[in-house]
Amino acid sequence: MKSRLLMMLAMGFTVGTVLVACGEEPDGDEAPEEDEGAEEDGAEEDGEAAGDVEEVTDMQLGTGSTGGTYYPLGNEMATVMNDNVDYDDFSVSAVSTGASVENLASIGQGDLQLGMSVHLPALDAYNGEADFDGNPVDNFGFMGHIYPEVMQIVALEDSGIESIEDLEGADVAIGPDGSGTQEAARIILEAYGLEEGDYNEYAEGFGDAANRMQNGNLDASFGLLGLPNTTIEEDLGSQRDITLLSVDEEELTDIEENSGYEGMTIEADDYSFLDEDVEAVTAYAILVGSTDQIGEDLGYEIVKGLYENTDEVSHQQGEAMDMENIMNGSNDLPLHPGAERFFEEEGLLDE
Repeated sequence: MKSRLLMMLAMGFTVGTVLVACGEEPDGDEAPEEDEGAEEDGAEEDGEAAGDVEEVTDMQLGTGSTGGTYYPLGNEMATVMNDNVDYDDFSVSAVSTGASVENLASIGQGDLQLGMSVHLPALDAYNGEADFDGNPVDNFGFMGHIYPEVMQIVALEDSGIESIEDLEGADVAIGPDGSGTQEAARIILEAYGLEEGDYNEYAEGFGDAANRMQNGNLDASFGLLGLPNTTIEEDLGSQRDITLLSVDEEELTDIEENSGYEGMTIEADDYSFLDEDVEAVTAYAILVGSTDQIGEDLGYEIVKGLYENTDEVSHQQGEAMDMENIMNGSNDLPLHPGAERFFEEEGLLDE
C-alpha cells in the first residue's frame, strides 16, 4: 500500500540528500555563510529567518475522499477562511485526496499548503515512522483541532458478518491508500490476527464503498469518520439493513497499548438502526499547515480567521471546532509559528 507514498517521499529525500552534499540543508534552505546577514529580516527565536518561507497565498487544502467527513467539512472550512482571513491575495480551495498520509506527504513535497489529518499519522510523519519510515516530514505545524474521529466498521446484515473476526475471507473496504482509515483498519485487523490476504481488501473511500455495499458488491467497510455520519445513516442505512461491528475488550486493550488510538463507545441512539452500544476506537482530526509556504503572519491570520468564525460552519462536526478543544491532538507535534502566536494570545499554552 505504501508504494505511491514512498515514491513521493523518496523523491524529496533524494533531493534533500543532494542538497546536503552541496552544503545545504535538506529542506532547501541555504546554509548560513559565517554570520553575514544573520540578523536581517528579524530572525525568529528558533533561528529560522523570515526569508526562508517562500509564501504561497493561493493555496490548496487537502481533505479526503468525497464520501467521508473531510471533504464536505473541508470545503466549508475553506469558505470560512476565504471570507474571514485578512491577508492580501489570500484564497484557498479544498481538494479531494487520499486523506491523512497523502496530505502530509504532499505538504512535504510542496504540493499542498494546508491539510486535514488524523493526529497519529501526523506524529508518524514528524518522527519518520510507519508510512514515513526513514522519510520524516518536518516542514509542517499543527494549526488546530477539527473534530474527534471514530472508526466505524459497517457490515451488511445479510453478509453473515457479526464480528470483526468474521471479516476473514470477506470483501472489505479498508480506506484509500494514504488515509488514516486504512492505517487504523490494519491496526484493528491485525489485533484480531487478520493479515493482508486473509480478506479481500478494497482501497477506496467510504463514499465509493457505501455505493458498492448498496449494490451488494461489498460485505463491509471501515470508515474513520465523524459521529454520526450521514452517509451511514441516510444513504446506506436507508437502502440496506446494516450493522456496526464492535471492537472486543481484549483486542481493544491491545490496540490502545500498541497505538495512539483510544477506545470509545458509539451509543445506540447515535444511529436509528442500532439496538445496543458499540465499542470503537477514536483519534483527533487536525489541521496542519506548511512552514515552508505559510509564513507566521499568514498562519496567524488563517487560524484567527477560521477559529474565530467557526459558527459559520454548518457541518455537524464543526461543532467541535471551538477554543475549548482547539489544542486537542497537538501533543508532541510542532506548532505552526502563526498558530503558536494565536494560541499564546488566547492564553492556551502552558507557561
